[in-house]
Amino acid sequence: MTHARIRPAAPADVPAVKAVIDAAFAPYVARIGVVPVPMEADHAANVAAGRVFVADAPEAGGTGPARVAGLVVLEPRADHLYLDVVAVRPDAQGTGVGRLLEFAENRARALGLPEIRLYTNAMMWENQRIYPRLGYEAVERRVSGPYDRIHYRKRRR
Repeated sequence: MTHARIRPAAPADVPAVKAVIDAAFAPYVARIGVVPVPMEADHAANVAAGRVFVADAPEAGGTGPARVAGLVVLEPRADHLYLDVVAVRPDAQGTGVGRLLEFAENRARALGLPEIRLYTNAMMWENQRIYPRLGYEAVERRVSGPYDRIHYRKRRR
């Protein structure tokens, strides 16, 4: 995804958005014991609302046409940008997910918002290594129903 082009998702991207989210989150179903919330989201509504941005990249090996390799779902709030979802196809993981988060930071800056907030399930250990490395700080841990979540924020510099 190093050379991915990030763009607003279009209605035609909804099946790819669902496929990327399902592929990225499916491994966690057994680990956390419930379906992660992003897998049950209304992807068409998020795309229609302009909240989804996709990263197009060539197939693994650089052959074939570009397809959706990853995405972010962003929701501007009064005092922050809420990063609802970041998802990358398993075959594209490790190739630049930071670029999607950099896109979110640039979006927050363009909207004049001072910070980005997100949360991850406490059972998604991989994320607890990634976010701090990219400058996010854990600010709270909260249980909501079956979900044990760690909340993060990153303030603009």
